[in-house]
Amino acid sequence: MGDRIIIFWFRRDLRLDDNAGLYHALKRGEPVLPLFIFDRNILDQLEDKSDRRVEFIHAALVEMQGKLRDLGSSLEVCEGRPVEVFRQLLAEYDVTGVVTNTDYEPYATERDQAVTALLATKGVWFVAYKDQVIFEKGEVLKDDGTPYTIFTPYSRRWKAVVNDFYLSSFLVAKYQRHFLHRAAAAIPTLTELGFRKTGGAFPLSTMKTAFLQEYKELRDYPGVAGTSRMGVHLRHGTISIRALVRQAAASSETYLNELIWREFYQMILWHFPKVGRGASFKPAYDRIQWRNNEEEFKRWCAGQTGYPIVDAGIRELNATGFIHNRVRMIVASFLAKHLLIDWRWGEAYFAEKLLDFDLAANNGGWQWVAGCGCDAAPYFRVFNPTLQTKRFDPDLSYISRWVPEWEELTYPRPMIDHEQARKRALEMYGRAVKGG
Repeated sequence: MGDRIIIFWFRRDLRLDDNAGLYHALKRGEPVLPLFIFDRNILDQLEDKSDRRVEFIHAALVEMQGKLRDLGSSLEVCEGRPVEVFRQLLAEYDVTGVVTNTDYEPYATERDQAVTALLATKGVWFVAYKDQVIFEKGEVLKDDGTPYTIFTPYSRRWKAVVNDFYLSSFLVAKYQRHFLHRAAAAIPTLTELGFRKTGGAFPLSTMKTAFLQEYKELRDYPGVAGTSRMGVHLRHGTISIRALVRQAAASSETYLNELIWREFYQMILWHFPKVGRGASFKPAYDRIQWRNNEEEFKRWCAGQTGYPIVDAGIRELNATGFIHNRVRMIVASFLAKHLLIDWRWGEAYFAEKLLDFDLAANNGGWQWVAGCGCDAAPYFRVFNPTLQTKRFDPDLSYISRWVPEWEELTYPRPMIDHEQARKRALEMYGRAVKGG
């Protein structure tokens, strides 16, 4: 088998620099084999074989492979179910231990438990480090040791606790000589994985200070380039959260708060895993009698609701895998409040389409809009698409880009009058929340 090695397992951390787990694996001094697994438990659920998330991951692996080749090493890229992949690797290599960075989602937790159990039968240890968040699990709690469920006090405590220790980079380059020296191994092509290349461009992984300084003023206007597009890089770890927080802290309190919202929802998912399994954070909201009209849902998914700002958002999502944050709220509110379609339908649709899909953030956002989440918008808040358009897309530049036919006779009439929809939603929600 050769020398004993440590395996470093990449998941949501596709970078060689400032990577906590990778730093600790290399620091141990034994040869480190970098590993990525295209997990068939995940890939087999993706119906769209032009899924740009797979394409993004593949591109990130190719970039890392080039850097590792320069260091005389190589990624081991496998395809299969993680337990089976590790069973094969244990037969091929003399493995001391496996290092990774923690993934907090329910499936990831179950997967890691199964891998840990397998490794234990061979006397191989498994350790995971915090990397994708500044604070995890129980690091930011109330004085009584219970988790926060309201964002503002959570963010105050978060800012009070954070310091240079939490934001310091992990200097991987200091120990990169410990990568296992080996010839470059082939990475499966997208075609071999069963997917197709789209060739579409991905957002840059850098932000200028000038952009952050204007973020507060521009972020709500979908017709201008006022959002960071960092979501996909945070989701897959092609950028360090520590570097991004340092940059935000120096230039934009508003952007820093958005990063803290991300950690808030990660914390909620960890302490209240039921929300990741389809339950409302507030149980009373599970009593809502949703209309769940399938034809209306199809029109919403196709961007044919007759409300241009709603349709523009859905069409942007369908075409690019991105949807502007302000419009995301309008689109989600329309589904849950105007159409009274279960928010879980919308959550699942976004999970299928979003380039930066993250279970905690997606679930938190949908429950916020639907009124059933922690620190959610009150159920009687119903976004008015027309007023939202006048305020945030006054020159109709966003709408004109995605719904160019909005003034044509071919464009559908609104599916439902806003005031009628609002009245119906308040009645339905009111009965559920009040136990009627």
